[in-house]
Amino acid sequence: MQTPNPFAGLASASLPRREFAVVFAALLTVAAGNTALQTVLPAIARVIHLPDMLVAVIFSFSALLWTFSAPYWARQSDVRGRRRLMLVGSLGFMVSMAGCGIAIYAGLNGWLAPIATFALFATLRSLFGIFGSAANPAAQAYVASRTDEQDRTAALSSLSSAFGLGTIIGPAVAPLFILAPFGLSGPMFAFAVFAALVMIAVARVLPDDDPTHRPGFKQSGSGAPSSEPNLAGAATGANVSAAAAGRPKRLSVRDSRILPFMIFGFVTGSIQAATGQALGFLVIDTLGGDAMDSQHSIALIFMAGAFSTLLAQWVLIPQLRLTPPALMRWGTLIAAAGTAGIAFSSNLYGLVLAFAVMSVGYGLARPGFTAGASIAVSRAEQGGVAGAVTSVNGSCYIFAPAVGIGLYQLGQTLPYWLGAAALVALAVYTFTTPELAREPGEHHQD
Repeated sequence: MQTPNPFAGLASASLPRREFAVVFAALLTVAAGNTALQTVLPAIARVIHLPDMLVAVIFSFSALLWTFSAPYWARQSDVRGRRRLMLVGSLGFMVSMAGCGIAIYAGLNGWLAPIATFALFATLRSLFGIFGSAANPAAQAYVASRTDEQDRTAALSSLSSAFGLGTIIGPAVAPLFILAPFGLSGPMFAFAVFAALVMIAVARVLPDDDPTHRPGFKQSGSGAPSSEPNLAGAATGANVSAAAAGRPKRLSVRDSRILPFMIFGFVTGSIQAATGQALGFLVIDTLGGDAMDSQHSIALIFMAGAFSTLLAQWVLIPQLRLTPPALMRWGTLIAAAGTAGIAFSSNLYGLVLAFAVMSVGYGLARPGFTAGASIAVSRAEQGGVAGAVTSVNGSCYIFAPAVGIGLYQLGQTLPYWLGAAALVALAVYTFTTPELAREPGEHHQD
């Protein structure tokens, strides 16, 4: 059997495979680092004696900042170029991870009181919410702008698989970096180093697409470039009107063309965030043992889910050639089955299997939502829709983690029963909403 290749079919004059690999690596590093952080934080909280809810608050505050900053960075990527914004995002991630590592190291060694550790960690994590959000919309817009409508679903699905691969690598390597003298803070320092390497690759490999660096660049009266270049380097004229207004027009999440996709993305992402946030604590409390003993079980479950996500995005989507409507419908139903399975599970093997099934569903549904929103708008609006998608993805982590922990404290299986029911209702929504049922080619392109 041939090994699945996320870059298959992506090499072209407009999107060289080497460039796609760098964009892929940038998102993979962020995903791996964040998943590694998610797997070690429950153990850190128990060792430092932080309440479980404060772990959710840390992610929620960062997500709130992400939600408000992502659209801004998306518009800046249209004005300043995708490469520059990927560099900004990678730098924000690197500084945030290094700072968080320092805060946790100080807390583990008793240099800071638990509440002071929490406050410093949350502050440094906020840097990721503010600046790290620049990379995602820039990367999505980079790929979407250089692929046609027929290839975009596969291309964005391949890009989305960076997160799936990252969530394999994160839990797999996190225990390897829990070494003296850094202990549980080690993974954070390690991923700060990886982010620095990614920044070097982005700067050296991706073309400089900043219009202000091009010969003959002119400013309009409002300070905007007179014409925005496309990513291949030629001026398109597509954004002239927006540039004359001073900046590209912001694409609202309430735009009628993409609103149903935004609703779908918010609901699926919120359920995934709520159930995922509670999972580490569920493993610790269900399987017994101390927090450190459970670390390998948590990592195994997350890795199984990540492998399943990659199965969906590297094998099922390309082989079955599923369209965005089919991906969203079947993805939510499969995710609902897996979520209910977690509620039934009482041992490690059951949790691994159920989480894997749930992850297959999300591995189908999330690329369907992203590609469907991208196809629903014109090529000139890809930066805007990427910002809207990134903003919605971030908003899922504002309240959902705290809701998940709160429901977990009321009943360990409650987040999963309610999540399964909500996913079934969402599947009905995808069947009954005309915008979500349109196939590629049926959307009006400006």
